[in-house]
Amino acid sequence: MATVATAPALLMEKKDGIATITINRPWVRNCFTMEMWHELRELTTEVAANADIRVLVIQGAGDEAFTSGSDIKEFATMPLEAVNTNFQVLEDALTAVENLPIPTIACLNGYALGGGLELALACDLRIASERATMGMPIARLGVMISPKFAKRIVDLIGPSRAKDLLYTGRLVGASEAHSMGMINYFVLSHELKKTTADIARRIANNSAASVRTAKETVALCLPISEASADRRPYFIDIVDFPEGVAAFLEKRSPNFRHTV
Repeated sequence: MATVATAPALLMEKKDGIATITINRPWVRNCFTMEMWHELRELTTEVAANADIRVLVIQGAGDEAFTSGSDIKEFATMPLEAVNTNFQVLEDALTAVENLPIPTIACLNGYALGGGLELALACDLRIASERATMGMPIARLGVMISPKFAKRIVDLIGPSRAKDLLYTGRLVGASEAHSMGMINYFVLSHELKKTTADIARRIANNSAASVRTAKETVALCLPISEASADRRPYFIDIVDFPEGVAAFLEKRSPNFRHTV
C-alpha cells in the first residue's frame, strides 16, 4: 500500500469515454506543489491526444477539499523569482485545461481556494456539494491576480461580484456561489459523485462532434478582452508577499504596508 510520502499526487482513471483526474493529497487539503502543476499540464496533454476520451472530470480526494490551491509552505522555501515562475507554471496548466476541446467538469467536495478556484473556473462546468467553500484570498498574501483569471471570474459572475471577492478575500459557501453563477449544480454531499458521473455520462453519450462544436462556438461568443492577453505573468508583490506567507504559516494577521 502506498504511504503518504509515496502516493501519487495526481491519479488518472479512464473509463467509458470519461477521464477522471483525482488530486490526491487529502492530508493537506489537496494543495498543489509546483511539480503537480507541471504534471497536471502533462495529464491534460495526454487527455487531448486520446480520441476516445470525451469528458474530463477533476476532483479532490477525501471530503474536505477539491484543492486549497498552491502549497504555501513550498513558497516559503523559494526565492521570489522562483515563486513568480511557479505562478506562470500554474497559469500554463490552467490554460491547458481551459483549452481542451472536450467538456471539463470540476467536482467540488470542499475547499476550492486560490489556485483551486482558478482550476475550478478553468473547467466548463462546476458541480458542488453543500460542503464546498470557494474564494480567492490572495490579497491576504500579496499575490497579484492574473489577467486571465480575472477574465474567467468576471465572465461568470460579473465585475462587481468579482471585485467584492478579490478586494475582501472573503470565502463563499456553495449556496451563495450558486446564486452568483459560479457553480452550475448544487447538490447534497452524498449525491455529488453520482450527480457528477451522471452528467459526465450524459455528455459522453451525446455526439462528440456536436459537443466539441458547442464548446468552440460558445467560446466564440465570449467577449475578448485586451486586458486578459499575456502582457505580463502572474506575479507577487516583493514586499507584501513574504510578509503574507510568514503570517499565514504563523497563523497571525499580516502587517502589510499600505502604500503602493
